[in-house]
Amino acid sequence: MQTVKVYGGHRLHGEITVSGSKNAGLPALAATILAPGISRLESVPDLADVHTMIELLRSLGCKVKREDKAIIVDAHNITSTEAPYNLVRRMRASVLIMGALLSRTGQAKVAMPGGCAIGTRPIDLHIKGFKALGIEISNNYGCIEGKASGKTAGATVYLDFPSVGATENLMMLATTTPGITVIENAAREPEIVDLATMLNSMGARINGAGTTTIRIIGVDQLYPTNHRIIPDRIEAGTFMVAAAITKGNVVIKNTLEHHLCPIVAKISEIGAKIKNYGEVMQVVGPMQIQSTDIHTLPYPGFPTDMQAQMMALLTLGSGVSVISETVFENRFRHVNELGRMGAKIRTDGSKAIVKGVDRLYGVKVQASDLRAGAALILAGLAAGGVTEVNGINHIDRGYENLEDKLRKIGARVARTGTVKKQVIGE
Repeated sequence: MQTVKVYGGHRLHGEITVSGSKNAGLPALAATILAPGISRLESVPDLADVHTMIELLRSLGCKVKREDKAIIVDAHNITSTEAPYNLVRRMRASVLIMGALLSRTGQAKVAMPGGCAIGTRPIDLHIKGFKALGIEISNNYGCIEGKASGKTAGATVYLDFPSVGATENLMMLATTTPGITVIENAAREPEIVDLATMLNSMGARINGAGTTTIRIIGVDQLYPTNHRIIPDRIEAGTFMVAAAITKGNVVIKNTLEHHLCPIVAKISEIGAKIKNYGEVMQVVGPMQIQSTDIHTLPYPGFPTDMQAQMMALLTLGSGVSVISETVFENRFRHVNELGRMGAKIRTDGSKAIVKGVDRLYGVKVQASDLRAGAALILAGLAAGGVTEVNGINHIDRGYENLEDKLRKIGARVARTGTVKKQVIGE
């Protein structure tokens, strides 16, 4: 078992570069199977979830290799339309294969997805959209199976919740579905826009990505493409919190300010000074962290994926902060672990009341999910003594070389234990 030891009390200073977005890279990898041929994706992070998606593509018959930060997918031959359980159980984003397979082959069988234990996250909205476009759906022994009937056609689909995954799945299916598909109450995240940009470069006709209404005109065929993944806004936000919680001065490269507006607003409210220089951002932490309130919402609201990291920051605030989690019902599992470090946090349903303390203390803690793990490392950076974070496998799903990057800006962190490193090759 691997752990990360964090030796706290050091101000962070220097330059750090954000990797490509995990949440944009995964649907982009799924989308490569839409077109027979060789597609190249640039700026793909080297993450456990990316490894899983690559294994999934290979199980379907694709040939995949990595060249530095690029991944090349040869999707000439799709030999299987079934996503096996042993891969899907690792990662919820595996369900994105379904829309792409249905578009390319007219059939798909996908095990019910897994991933972080942060809520139920049902795929009913995906299924509702598939059915609206004429896909016949059956649920057999923990698997969802879809087949294109002779009645597939564009339709208007209203999503009861602006689900990112459902929006992406429907976009991929609709690219080659005859007629016009309209997705109402669509997700607006930057990752949606990035996928639409990639699909349009493959010959799709998509308008409105980034708004609540997306319109797709079906085409006969898509073609391979080259596409660069956008920077990871959650990783950028995590580094912003790292600068603020350590009273540091950090320059963060490869950022897009318009993707970070709610995060910038809240980190400014706690007293940090933020300057933007194009795709470079400088964050100077305050001598005294001010308390503030957080209310998570779908984009362009404050991202749920930054809630845990902000909670770690607010444990050292000057007063009382209230955090309202409206997206996932189980996303306060880090509260008890922060409490073991000396934080004073009380939960009441979907709200967490955080009373700031003067200091945190290093102890052994357990990461329950990806963002909770990041929050505990951030807390450890500011805590007295040594914080030992277990459950590092969660963190490796979403942060590329996190310890190396933090060490580059002055953090004292070390990984202990060994694990066989996955290799992306032929």
